[in-house]
Amino acid sequence: MNRPTLVISLDFELHWGRFDKVSIQNRETYYRTAREVVPKLLSLFNQYEVEVTWATVGMLMAENVEEWEHYSPTLRPIYKNTKLSAYDWFNASSKNNSCLFAPELVHNIIDTPGQELASHTFSHYYTMENGHEDRAFREDLMASKRIAQEKFGKKLSSLVFPRNQYNAESIKLAGALGFSALRTNPGDWFWKDPEKGELLKKIWRTSDSILSLGKRTSYQFDNKVFSSPVLIPSSRFLRPFNPKLARFNQLKINRIKDEITTAAKNDEVYHIWWHPHNHGHYPDQSLNEVKQILEHFSSCRDQYGMQSRSMEGIAYSLIPSQ
Repeated sequence: MNRPTLVISLDFELHWGRFDKVSIQNRETYYRTAREVVPKLLSLFNQYEVEVTWATVGMLMAENVEEWEHYSPTLRPIYKNTKLSAYDWFNASSKNNSCLFAPELVHNIIDTPGQELASHTFSHYYTMENGHEDRAFREDLMASKRIAQEKFGKKLSSLVFPRNQYNAESIKLAGALGFSALRTNPGDWFWKDPEKGELLKKIWRTSDSILSLGKRTSYQFDNKVFSSPVLIPSSRFLRPFNPKLARFNQLKINRIKDEITTAAKNDEVYHIWWHPHNHGHYPDQSLNEVKQILEHFSSCRDQYGMQSRSMEGIAYSLIPSQ
């Protein structure tokens, strides 16, 4: 690649990405707001002609419990910590469809120009937790491909690993199943082994949002011949707006804009990501932050020729057979 490039990938999951962290009780308003934000995000992306990869949990694509059961694989993960299983949680919880299923939003994504429907696994699968088995992960990915193909007519080619957990084996398995683009983590020490949940690393990652604590966030792909899958490192997580943090919010955005400028000036790739449900609180302020980023990208496109590419688009440009 010889042009500066902005990549945006979103982890679209609703409560499937949080079931083991927070209770679903009394979250209806939060998720209703998050659902309302998705069309507004799509409108912004369309307005600024930005390609975005929507890494979507397969379970979210289902219409209801019956369809969830229809597409769920027979072979399921058996984690040592049973709280990590979406299946165990769902079977034991009250069914609140508004917090879990959103096929109409998937249709909105598909119908918006430049938007890529991608996989965030079927069950928000964790590949680095005790009890994970490759065969269960394979069945999970096949289920995510099946529901996308049968319900929406889409062949998934990009994958984002839940909780950013992956290793060489999971990368190889995803490639064997036809995923051509995978999001990976930055090379900084505080992004390694996120499944361990080390407090110091979390503090460092948060602080790096406004202070330069890690390596350069933008990068170039070397000139080697690429094969599938292409690993596309993330550069920055867009942290949610928080009114209690006052100036931090704008400092965070300014840092992202500075990093985009650096990438634009040096013909590099800059890859930003977040969760759409992060906008469930303070949606107006959150959308304003996204708009600031997109306006800055638009300026860099005019001044430096920066382009926008989905993860699928990056892989397409790097793999000769694509």
